[in-house]
Amino acid sequence: MPDIPILWHVPLSRSMRVMWLLEEIGCDYDLRRVDFFDGSMRADDYASLHPAGRVPVLQIDGLTLHESGAMIEYLCETRAPALMRGPGQAGRGEWLDWLHFAETLGQHLANLTQHHIVLREDWQRSPTVMKLESAPAVARAASGRNRAERSRLADGRIFRRRLRGRLVGLAGAPLYRAGPPPRAGRLRRTLRRAPGVSAQPARAG
Repeated sequence: MPDIPILWHVPLSRSMRVMWLLEEIGCDYDLRRVDFFDGSMRADDYASLHPAGRVPVLQIDGLTLHESGAMIEYLCETRAPALMRGPGQAGRGEWLDWLHFAETLGQHLANLTQHHIVLREDWQRSPTVMKLESAPAVARAASGRNRAERSRLADGRIFRRRLRGRLVGLAGAPLYRAGPPPRAGRLRRTLRRAPGVSAQPARAG
């Protein structure tokens, strides 16, 4: 196993949230880029890391992790304890709830990506899924939850704002037909100035 973490990454996938956290906490790591379309994720050497041929993969501390939520939790626990709400600590339940809500948004965005980008022929797409999984609907769900939880999670702004915004503001915005609405656009510009976000294009290409 390597001395520093290795993150196997595809832009605009769940590996972005792991990469972003690594950047935010200043953890040195080795970024390995693979691609959905060039066959690299089906190659034998990558299959030895992830038999299902998915991303992300994080090699760290003698472990090979495959779930982005587990990677976030493990990195907070071992590399950034100030961000962690451990068992018995105040805010533990809310911390876990927001951590895993990011995965819920990730699934919506994965469906959007499949139906608007990956499936190129109209006959391959489901009009019902495209209607239900619209970018504005996903953004509204995230914003509604943000408003409902704001008073209870004042101490957890970094997770509420950045996990929600990273997924919706940056990954979801390209799927709006006429560009993101004004509030989402402002959020996107603000997040792009965050250290961990602004470092990503240079490293990920």
